[in-house]
Amino acid sequence: MKSLTGKVALVTGGSRGAGRGIAIELGKAGATVYVTGRSTKGHSTQNFPGTIDATAAQIDEAGGKGIAVRCDHTMDAETEAVIKQIREEQGKLDILVNNVWGAHDIGVNPGPFWEQSLDNWDTMFTAGVRAQLATNHYAIPLLRENDKALIIHTTFWDKGSYSGQFYYDLAKNALVRMAYGLSEELKGDRIAVLAVSPGFMRTELVLEHMGVDEENWQESEHLTKTETPFYVGRAIKALALDPNVMEKTGQVLRAGDLAEEYGFTDVDGRYIPPFTI
Repeated sequence: MKSLTGKVALVTGGSRGAGRGIAIELGKAGATVYVTGRSTKGHSTQNFPGTIDATAAQIDEAGGKGIAVRCDHTMDAETEAVIKQIREEQGKLDILVNNVWGAHDIGVNPGPFWEQSLDNWDTMFTAGVRAQLATNHYAIPLLRENDKALIIHTTFWDKGSYSGQFYYDLAKNALVRMAYGLSEELKGDRIAVLAVSPGFMRTELVLEHMGVDEENWQESEHLTKTETPFYVGRAIKALALDPNVMEKTGQVLRAGDLAEEYGFTDVDGRYIPPFTI
């Protein structure tokens, strides 16, 4: 029997990147995984590679059950409808992975704050921070009906270092603080809430930008210290499987540190240390 058999998970922003890797790793452990996002078969956001349908199919191939639900998480009614669907179809929710992130739409451009477009606020806070907050708002009542549950926020954290992009840094630290605040409010419900930071990932968009693919990424010297999105997926799977995960509630954890603690590697067998700026 697989370790997460019988568990129900929701991974937001699962068309590509970290969301796809996390959803597939949870599926490998036997979970039923709902995958949300805007990119569907025949209609991918900005023609980016990857869709929620493709992710759901990969979950099925991995041994879990993938269910794709088209959702724009900036629309509260759509987010609420996803949770209602999970309640009606499964009657519970065990794992929530808040991964939705809108900044891909305009990119994370370098430069001082005063030269950045104010559109950064909408992509990183409305479509990122608030979208994750809204998912929590609608999902927590269902999660609280369990004996225990797990909420994860994917973020970026490097022990307080400045990321170099004002809006990105502000948004990612807001997610860390959101996880901490919720951990305090949900301790009595035995719901562990954690922020998890992947390293420099070889996502579909990163590979495309570098002009390589997963078969020949080593040709780019800029990708030497990168990891696949499955690395953070394995980190979150390890947390979901840990019976003592409640001891970590409120913390921000890095994929590389979790790999060392739980003894897993990336898909190519490598241990990748935590990414630092």
